[in-house]
Amino acid sequence: MKRSLVLAGGGMRVAWQAGVVRALSEEGIAFDHIDGSSGGILATGMLLSGISPEEMCARWSSLDVRDFSSALPLGDYLKGPGALPALGDADGILRKVFPALGIDADQIRRRAALPGAIEGTFNVAEFTRKVAHAIDARHIDAELMAAGMSLPLFVTPLERDGQVWTDAVWMRDANVREALRRGADEVWLVWCIGNSPYWGDGPFEQYVHMIEMCAMGALLADFDEAASSGREFVLHVIRPEHPLPLDPEFYLGRIDADALIGMGYRDARAYLDALRPGGVPHDESCTAMVDRVPGVRFNESLHGTAGGHELTVRVTLVVPTRDGTQAPEVTGYVDFAPFGSRVFLADGAVEADGGRVSYRGRVRVDGPWEEFRLTRTFDDGALDGWHDARHARLEVGGRVAVDVSMGLGDVAALLGSVEPVGVHGIADRAAAVAGFAARGLRELFGAAP
Repeated sequence: MKRSLVLAGGGMRVAWQAGVVRALSEEGIAFDHIDGSSGGILATGMLLSGISPEEMCARWSSLDVRDFSSALPLGDYLKGPGALPALGDADGILRKVFPALGIDADQIRRRAALPGAIEGTFNVAEFTRKVAHAIDARHIDAELMAAGMSLPLFVTPLERDGQVWTDAVWMRDANVREALRRGADEVWLVWCIGNSPYWGDGPFEQYVHMIEMCAMGALLADFDEAASSGREFVLHVIRPEHPLPLDPEFYLGRIDADALIGMGYRDARAYLDALRPGGVPHDESCTAMVDRVPGVRFNESLHGTAGGHELTVRVTLVVPTRDGTQAPEVTGYVDFAPFGSRVFLADGAVEADGGRVSYRGRVRVDGPWEEFRLTRTFDDGALDGWHDARHARLEVGGRVAVDVSMGLGDVAALLGSVEPVGVHGIADRAAAVAGFAARGLRELFGAAP
């Protein structure tokens, strides 16, 4: 059986894909072919460069997302908006992002030429002839990879030898067709482009909606082509339940790579836990998402010491503030040297029992799964409320039981990370944050003293 990994686009937020790849790797799911489109070129380039899933997560975590942006020469901006080539160019991607993520085009070509190598393809649009090319890893170069991520309006295209190369997203954002052409019997599609019923106002949101429509249109065309030719294959799709934050939120620090990676790991684990051998239907439902209800997202980092080793637990919470139809979400990780590499949280949930609020789930440590529980106890909600909010008890199976706490810097970081979700417009955003500030952790999670 031949298995393909198809990494769809999604802008800079494809940091989410590193968490997905980590979960797939832990399950021993290997691929004979990897294909990347638009932002998915990053994960494809990392894997084909020989970067391990653990290192992918670490590199995304340390990346300065502002490196994606690089300015044009001043003279281009002086031409005025009607003649502006784009908002920026691909120099930041080529000179900073690729090296930081370990993407090495020379290494990709060398590895692709080895006997038994994983096949690789990168989708780039040749604007000159209006053709999307799946460029084989044996022939790819860094400039073409960057061109495949050069979204029109935002990044200038690559002009070379009389041809113009740019992002293929308007033609296809996930090349299932190429996977089938290469003989795949099983296709794993990793999808982080939004696909919900929400239609937003304003030029940026509608630009994103156009991308979503093109991406889904091309994907459905691939399904139709396969069906009409009698081509059978098993399709697995890993996607978020709710649309991921858009690139400006990542770029402006409203969400970070660690949170996105944790969400990707959670989403992959959820799919793997419910895995059906026959996969999912080959129709629009396979990538469908549900819009969030109004709420807030924030990060908590707590620290302690166990067995002489420093320990950090970091959780990202999404908490509804006005609707009971969606439960709070918990993702995150534990950094602890005896565990080896960072371990991520799966099946995260919140439990409230009297004066206690617990974040629970499971983490995979050296192969086996261990129960994760981070518990705060609110004794009387009065004078010691500040202490109760900053201190918790962390338990990881029978391996760790330690008191952890937030310092003043961690508290400041928590407050700075509070971001509205599921709302649109200044007034609704402000109301969501105000609701969080007024209620606090205990009341949000329904705990009573």
